[in-house]
Amino acid sequence: MSKLPQSTGKVGMYGFSYQGMTQLYAAAHQPEALKAIAPAMVAYDLYTDWAYENGSFCLFASLAWAIQLAGETARLAGAEAAYLQLYKASRNLPLDGAIPANPELMRELAPDSFYHQWLNSPNPTAEYWQKRSPKYLLQNVDLPMLHVGGWFDPYLRGTLNLYRAMAAKSKHPQHLLVGAWAHLPWGRKLGAIDYGVEAQNPIDEIQVRWFDYFLKDIDTGLLEKAPIRWFEMGSNQWLELNDWKNNQQAYYLASDGLASIREDRGMLWRYETEDSLESSPLGELSEEDLAEVVIEFDNNTDILVHDPWRPVPALGGHATFPGGSFDRSGLDCRSDILTYTSAPLESDLHILGEVKLEVYCSTDKPSFDLCGVLSTVQPDGKVLNFTQGYITVHSNSSDIQSVELSFQPTCMCIVAGDSLRLSLSASSFPAYPVNPGTGKLPHESRLIDMQIVTLSIHAGADYPSRINLNISVD
Repeated sequence: MSKLPQSTGKVGMYGFSYQGMTQLYAAAHQPEALKAIAPAMVAYDLYTDWAYENGSFCLFASLAWAIQLAGETARLAGAEAAYLQLYKASRNLPLDGAIPANPELMRELAPDSFYHQWLNSPNPTAEYWQKRSPKYLLQNVDLPMLHVGGWFDPYLRGTLNLYRAMAAKSKHPQHLLVGAWAHLPWGRKLGAIDYGVEAQNPIDEIQVRWFDYFLKDIDTGLLEKAPIRWFEMGSNQWLELNDWKNNQQAYYLASDGLASIREDRGMLWRYETEDSLESSPLGELSEEDLAEVVIEFDNNTDILVHDPWRPVPALGGHATFPGGSFDRSGLDCRSDILTYTSAPLESDLHILGEVKLEVYCSTDKPSFDLCGVLSTVQPDGKVLNFTQGYITVHSNSSDIQSVELSFQPTCMCIVAGDSLRLSLSASSFPAYPVNPGTGKLPHESRLIDMQIVTLSIHAGADYPSRINLNISVD
């Protein structure tokens, strides 16, 4: 392109998803003409940011994309019968085979699909991933980059990881913009929420200004703004940041053991100090409050039973379609979901960036999955999810173990009067494969061998299970 008539010799690249990855692969070759890029919704590490999340295979996103590509390949080849089979499968993913994560349709009609390599390469250090990950390919690359992501995009981890890596080493401007979007669409409405006129897509205009500056030497004023622009859901406004700081606030899990039976029996409690539960945070409470919650900080256990015959369905979030926030009040009533809810907030709570769950678990099987969802509970009873995380855990014994689960980063204002809720389950299907309870990985897990898993969640003085929020402090 740099050799085309009337070209200045300077080239820029933009695009999202696969086209975003194309930019990174092109940049890895360091062509002299490439002066700036605008990668949106990409992977920095192909394993952790795209194909797997906390060791769990991203089933829906990977299989749906693989079927789409296989269908397009069949269409271009004029293979109508194969195309029609794949088109039908794209509307109802074929997950009812002997090995659900490894559909016979894909083995027959797309034997050379990347899907097979992703499914059969569960080791993050495998050469396959390192040869294809920008994390390793961009070590000697330095370009101005405009990074674009969405709070409900499945590849947000990659967008943020790439931005952090480049911002830490680059001599050129690195800007990051994240909106209240899924992989698609980029607009004011997503899921059950209308985020208002401020949420409308500004990317085209910003990209033009970005490339005007770096390709045409036109000062558009873009670099005078803060390098980070995040859309805060709840307040529905853009924030301009130079960085996001780590200000931790913990909410502790508590219940009387019936958090799977009634939504009001699991609680989230916050304390002003984080010394230790052994030194009794209850001492900070009034006698009246102490009388109300003393049972909650005795050691207690909630039990959920994961039945692979009826897994908890995925609803919104970042790992399935459609993405975004939905009312999950009906879902939270299931007996295989534990719910922990705070009291109505006395002031707005601004969550900014990382969310991590530390929870103490035990199980009767060699492996289990854990899904955590954070929602805001409104006074009218609506429960609207805004971030979640998922992890696969392999257990060598029935002993209690601490599990750390990173959620999708977020930017959320929970307004005063609403409550914060944590929902825990052992599945989120078909966003991720159903854990068989056998310790086997998805590519070898046969449907007939799947077992019921009993998972215990422990909380209290000896087992301080908690959700850690990164909050904005004025």
